[in-house]
Amino acid sequence: MHISKQVLEQYLREKWGPDAAVRSFGPLGDVQSRRVLKGFGYGAPVIIEARVGGRTRRMVLETMRPGPHGHEHMADRAHAMLWDYATYNRLPRHVRALDVGAFTASGRVRSVEDAREFFVLTEFEKGGEYQRDLARIARTGRLERQDLARARALADYLVEIHQVKKRAPDLYRRALRDLIGHGECLMGVVDSYPKTVSFITPSLLESIERRANAWRWRLRGRTGRLSQVHGDYHPWNVLFRKGVDFSVLDRSRQEWGEPADDVTAMTINYLFCSLRRWGDLRGPFERLFRLFWDRYLEGTADHGVLEAAPPFFAFRGLVVASPVWYPTLDLRVRRALFNFIGNVLDQPRFDPARVNEYLKGPSS
Repeated sequence: MHISKQVLEQYLREKWGPDAAVRSFGPLGDVQSRRVLKGFGYGAPVIIEARVGGRTRRMVLETMRPGPHGHEHMADRAHAMLWDYATYNRLPRHVRALDVGAFTASGRVRSVEDAREFFVLTEFEKGGEYQRDLARIARTGRLERQDLARARALADYLVEIHQVKKRAPDLYRRALRDLIGHGECLMGVVDSYPKTVSFITPSLLESIERRANAWRWRLRGRTGRLSQVHGDYHPWNVLFRKGVDFSVLDRSRQEWGEPADDVTAMTINYLFCSLRRWGDLRGPFERLFRLFWDRYLEGTADHGVLEAAPPFFAFRGLVVASPVWYPTLDLRVRRALFNFIGNVLDQPRFDPARVNEYLKGPSS
């Protein structure tokens, strides 16, 4: 598929007036003056620099490619784009959504009547992914003062957004149901695993599904925990600028959910980075892991999050252990992650001080 300057300009003029003009556009990270972007594909963000309303603006046009994890049908992808537009601007610090629309059968960008695929247009935000910080820490084995400040800021952000509650029991139960059955969540990730990879057999994956679903039944009555959430709060969805100034990207699946979803999504990455570097949780990543949990618990006094964490850690553990997304992962790391998943699911509550115990297998 190709997308042209003329098509983009026509779209911007319909939205913002006849003076709108595209100056340059291209794949994210490669803005150039051009008239046509050849090979434009769904799922490849395009950054647009345009003159709108008398000032220069930079925007990102995002689409979603067809694929597994509940994105097989056009209606699935349309749902995701419409949901993004409806919720991005209601979350503090999230990049702003400017519009939602569709590509038509004739290749134009306009209303949705004859839509083939949808997109969401957001503001462009400067910043570096938080994952860069974690990669540096793994490489050097050292923390900088700013690393501690950023971890505190990330925990404080969750304290802030999670204090917004909603009375909607059906939404809380849906959040738990989606954790298990949504194409982007636990069952979708399981279905993406190859049939057998070393010790990861279908029976092992089935066992994890069953135990995670048992947790859904334990938690489904705790509907008072329903809170404003990000839904996919991991290091690739946080952009830091100077110091602790940051924005978040791509909140996913739900506006309201279980706070443990956000806390586990971030902290599993401290564990994952430490496992790849040292084989357990230690040193700088152990400090960040414990700091994040302590800061969050101190700020919320919500110790119920520890009782809700196990099935969410199971989902996030399956993600980082995935042989599809991390095909070169050391077998010992993958096995430790599956030990972690199984042991955490078997606990009545998660204990941040026992992580290295959870990483051990039955014969360790």
